[in-house]
Amino acid sequence: MTHSGAMTEQPMPQMPTTSRRRGLSNRARWTVPLVAAAAVGIAFAAPPLLASADSSGLPTISPEQLAAQVAAAPQQPLSGTVVYTARLGLPALPFKDVGGANPVSLLGGSSTMRVWTDGAERSRAALLGDVSEYSVVQDGPQAWTYSSTDNAVVHYTLDAADTARYDDLSAKAAAGDLPVTGDLPTPAEAGQQAVAMAKQYSTVALDAQTTVAGRDAYQLVVTPKSQTTLIGRIVVAVDAKTSTPLRLQVWSRSDTKTPSLELGFTDVSFGTPADSVLSFSAPPGASTKDVVVPLPEEGAQAPAVPGTLPEGVTVSGTGWDSVVQAFGVDVPGLLAGDPAAATSLPGAKRQFDSKGAQQLYDQFAPENKRGSGSPIGSLDTSALYDQLTTVVPEGHLLTSALLSVLVTDDGRVLVGAVPGATLQALAR
Repeated sequence: MTHSGAMTEQPMPQMPTTSRRRGLSNRARWTVPLVAAAAVGIAFAAPPLLASADSSGLPTISPEQLAAQVAAAPQQPLSGTVVYTARLGLPALPFKDVGGANPVSLLGGSSTMRVWTDGAERSRAALLGDVSEYSVVQDGPQAWTYSSTDNAVVHYTLDAADTARYDDLSAKAAAGDLPVTGDLPTPAEAGQQAVAMAKQYSTVALDAQTTVAGRDAYQLVVTPKSQTTLIGRIVVAVDAKTSTPLRLQVWSRSDTKTPSLELGFTDVSFGTPADSVLSFSAPPGASTKDVVVPLPEEGAQAPAVPGTLPEGVTVSGTGWDSVVQAFGVDVPGLLAGDPAAATSLPGAKRQFDSKGAQQLYDQFAPENKRGSGSPIGSLDTSALYDQLTTVVPEGHLLTSALLSVLVTDDGRVLVGAVPGATLQALAR
């Protein structure tokens, strides 16, 4: 696929030579579907992606066998084009203020991305605009973002001590020496457990075999048993040869004909991309901002006791009707770019200390309206918040086809795949 964006007309920039580290990404067998599912929270109105034609002739398998194959499959090196499309029925948004290719543009309209990965810890993703591009390049503990609209680069890295600790963890992970609590399940057991958990609140089945990006694929369908959740069903298409998830579709209960969210490859090839594609250096004349990201201490990334929640977070309801509630969040401060507001985020004090959280937020926040390389660019986040939400007695309510969010006047944030009225009732 060709594109007229600013970067794509130039040779792919080169990154200074660095040693290649073996990363921790081999743990993430479900990376693609999980990342796709996370996009539900930021997906907004756009035309639907056309479905692929059916195919036939693949061996018959069970949902448990398919889940086991995905769990057992190694991370695949690949290159491809991904189309993201969503229609969640939200208000019309002022996207002309965003300007060019920008992650914020995912809030309204169909978006095309080019992706490359070596299947380990090097990757590149480019969000394409009409005449611009926003790129993210990752190489082990380092990452870069580049906005051709602003000709601005942000370089994220660790300090020397955290880099050494990252290298040590990576080496242990590659050698299988990381400490593990309890016995790890086999891929077959992991597949059985995943499907068994889903079946507590859903029906799980395989739909007709299909093709995605010209490749034969199985379709795993998860349909909630709940009659009150906003989600009607979720379908994940899995490549029959590599067991790589190729497409995610999410239907709302209110529309059974068109998916409210779709993220999938329109073309894909499996093989390690050229080093020039996975490398990065700042284009000529680009401004550069360095951000040092603290690596959380061991044990800080997960609750100390399995099943516990971060301080200030509760969950009510079960299954698809679950509602997550966070307390003491300074939403107005976050929207205004106040660094001190970062300490109100659940888990901030556990992941980093309060001082570190403020410093990190301050580094990420734009220094000025333009040219900072911030994904927000010149967008007025407070105005966007006001336009997306409706004032209700409890505070501000955002409703969509798949997700509702309630921000109360007393500093609580409630999120769930349930109607807004459910959140309002819980907040009273």
